[in-house]
Amino acid sequence: MSSGRRHRNKAPCVLRVETPFPHCRKGLEKPPKMNPVVEPLSWMLGTWLSDPPGAGTYPTLQPFQYLEEVHISHVGQPMLNFSFNSFHPDTRKPMHRECGFIRLKPDTNKVAFVSAQNTGVVEVEEGEVNGQELCIASHSIARISFAKEPHVEQITRKFRLNSEGKLEQTVSMATTTQPMTQHLHVTYKKVTP
Repeated sequence: MSSGRRHRNKAPCVLRVETPFPHCRKGLEKPPKMNPVVEPLSWMLGTWLSDPPGAGTYPTLQPFQYLEEVHISHVGQPMLNFSFNSFHPDTRKPMHRECGFIRLKPDTNKVAFVSAQNTGVVEVEEGEVNGQELCIASHSIARISFAKEPHVEQITRKFRLNSEGKLEQTVSMATTTQPMTQHLHVTYKKVTP
C-alpha cells in the first residue's frame, strides 16, 4: 500500500486554536471590566435600534428614511468599539455601514471618534463629552481614489441620551458642492445593555 493511500484513509486533522482573549469566547459568563477612562461614555453602551426610522435629507438628495442597528461595546481597553449598520426600511437591503472606535483622552472630556465606512471614507472626528451628550467634528477625512463625488469635506455629529433613555444622533456635513447642512437625524431605542 502506498503512503498516499494510507493518508487518504486517515481521519482529517482538526487544528484547534484557543483565543488569547477569554472575553471573545462564546458563553462567557463574566464580561470584561470597563476601563475607567471610558466611564464618561458608558451611557452609549449597548445595542440600539432606530425607533422610529431615521430621516435623511440633503440639498442634492431626495429625503429618505432608514433603519439602523448600532452596537457600542468595550473589551476592557480605554476605548469603545462601535458599528452602525443601516438598512432600507422596506426592502431591508443593507445601506450605509461604518465601524470604529471612540477614545477618550485620560483625565479630560476630550473625545476622538475614528470611523471606517463602506463608502470608502475614513475619518477622525474630535470633540467633547459633557454629561450625556457627545459633540464631535471632523479633524481629518480621507477617501479612496475612486470615491463618488461630491466629496465630503466636513462632518459634525451630536449624540445625546434624551429624557426617555433613547439615544439620538444628528449628523451634518459639508461637501465640495454644499455648505454645512444637517444630513441625518435618528433616535435609537436600547435593546440590550
